[in-house]
Amino acid sequence: MGSNDILSDQQISDYLEDLPHWREIPGGIAAVFQTKTAASAIELFSDIAGAAEMDNHHPDVDWRYNRVFVTTTSHDAGGRVTARDIALARRISEQARALGATSRPELIRTVEIGIDTADPQQVAAQWAAGLGYQQQEDGSLVDPNHRLPAIWFQKTEDPNPNRLHLDVWVPFSESQPVLEALGSESTELDSQYAPSFTVATDRQGNRFCICTEQDR
Repeated sequence: MGSNDILSDQQISDYLEDLPHWREIPGGIAAVFQTKTAASAIELFSDIAGAAEMDNHHPDVDWRYNRVFVTTTSHDAGGRVTARDIALARRISEQARALGATSRPELIRTVEIGIDTADPQQVAAQWAAGLGYQQQEDGSLVDPNHRLPAIWFQKTEDPNPNRLHLDVWVPFSESQPVLEALGSESTELDSQYAPSFTVATDRQGNRFCICTEQDR
């Protein structure tokens, strides 16, 4: 398999068995590392930058005090995971271990905004213009700087009056505590599509979905 070949969900899952710090998210793989000090986090950030330059493959990195959030995807492969992402993730994990960083997979979250519509093309350009987003091949919209939530259009002939909802992507391995926390808050949970997604309805009727990479 070439380094540019897109990996299937099963291949990603197989690779991640040997990369316990990493989890699959929509269009990529992600990890969170926590160090003892902010200075150590900056050192890890610098090490990641060096590895990225060496591999000529650059992840999205977010430094927050003593935590470093990392996401890697192959933008030239349509925002999909390739062998290059796996190789880079392995290198980053080695650097994190060398610095004594701990893995915090329970902090991995990805949020998307879903819009119900009978005609996605009628409204997609307006949303793209307003947000400065780019339209993908599948019709979804993404922030070209990969900072803000993606938007996807759920085509339905009978859109719900409340057409906006959030999809909160959580690694399957970390999803049970999230669902239990929602249950403890008396949130109505519809699990008929679990583990792919569970629909949560709050006390005022607003809905969002807890999504995982399982059985998509």
